[in-house]
Amino acid sequence: MSGDRMNVGFISLGCAKNLVDSEMILGMLSQAGAAIVNDPEEADVIFINTCGFIEAAKEETIDTIREMKDFGKKLIVTGCYAKRYKDKILNEMPFVDKVISLDDYPHLHEILAEVLSEYSLKLKPLDYEKRMLTTSVFSPYVKIAEGCDNHCAFCAIPLMRGHFRSRPMDEILNEVQGLVAQGGKEINLISQDTTRYGFDLTGRKKSLLPELLKKIAAIKGLWRVRFLYLYPDEVTDELLEVVEKNEKIATYFDIPLQHISDSVLKRMHRRDDGASSITLIQTIKKRMPEATIRSTFIVGFPGETEADFEKLRAFVAAGHVDRLGVFTYSREEDTPAYQYGDDVPEGEKQKRKDILMATQRKITRAKNKLEKGTVHETLVEAYDPETDFYYGRSEAFAPDDVDGCIVFQTDGELSAGDIVSVKITDQFRYDLIGDMVDAS
Repeated sequence: MSGDRMNVGFISLGCAKNLVDSEMILGMLSQAGAAIVNDPEEADVIFINTCGFIEAAKEETIDTIREMKDFGKKLIVTGCYAKRYKDKILNEMPFVDKVISLDDYPHLHEILAEVLSEYSLKLKPLDYEKRMLTTSVFSPYVKIAEGCDNHCAFCAIPLMRGHFRSRPMDEILNEVQGLVAQGGKEINLISQDTTRYGFDLTGRKKSLLPELLKKIAAIKGLWRVRFLYLYPDEVTDELLEVVEKNEKIATYFDIPLQHISDSVLKRMHRRDDGASSITLIQTIKKRMPEATIRSTFIVGFPGETEADFEKLRAFVAAGHVDRLGVFTYSREEDTPAYQYGDDVPEGEKQKRKDILMATQRKITRAKNKLEKGTVHETLVEAYDPETDFYYGRSEAFAPDDVDGCIVFQTDGELSAGDIVSVKITDQFRYDLIGDMVDAS
């Protein structure tokens, strides 16, 4: 502690939605007079915003808490794991000074005022518009809703985040306008189910995402708006038309399908089926041939047979998806699927994951070869002086380190946040390689 000022160390685990929460907490602490430090040795208090999504995430959370204990600082644990396993933390980790559940966030300023009473802090409630951005100021996330009402059989998110709640549209627009005024070029809309946005605001169970996208796209100074995490049967013709007709909206569709076998989807309590998923992708590609399709699948779900997996492998091999993430099934207590057991061995799960990812790599390489000679409008994000390469992303690449990026060179000098045209000359794994060219 330097004088009366508190030094805060902060670790954010899990997804981009959790990251937005972390940025709000950091904003609250910074504006209250705390200093944010990167070295835990320099911290007076260490916050860990936890993830409890699947087993691997829970293990990372536990390991991180125990690792931070060794620094001997005041330790505060927040987030999804803190919500779901508060009693477990209190019983098994008595060295944690405070466990703060997601339910406590509306009163977080009051709780922290008591926990940190020895410091002179002027704490105010969490505020989306007063976040401390920890990722690129040029490409921030905006969380438009909280919770989920889909209740997929494998998913514990409703147990942690609760039912679906949309943020008021005016509040979102004010936040976006503020971010653009601060230099934001690309706005990335996120939630657990982004296509459901507004269902709870109108009383008509109608998505307001198309309207929100149009209003955001009209904000002066914005380069691009992207939306992530779409439930397949909620992707409407209205939404596709809005994306198709507005050049500021990324033709990028992140649709976690989870599987393609009808029998597996039924046990997952998904509303979609394999045929409708294929039809949706074909419809998007027909209307917007340049569109990027990203999806996520779960392998090893209880009862997934070799035939089920072969359907999934064949679907991937057919090249329907441009970007792919694969999870092995994680059995989560208190979810509907927990009673199914876990009948696919861990080794087999991993084998199936490896097969899918190897299949997708071939697809990605083939698709990337077709990009040679094309020009991508690219947001510059970083520069490596050792290699003299710039790194950036076009609308075909989301900012969450899943998709890869565009790597390019130029004789000129660029800054992060610049938007330039890059002609693709080569590829490497998931990245495209090119040279900057005149926009003309």
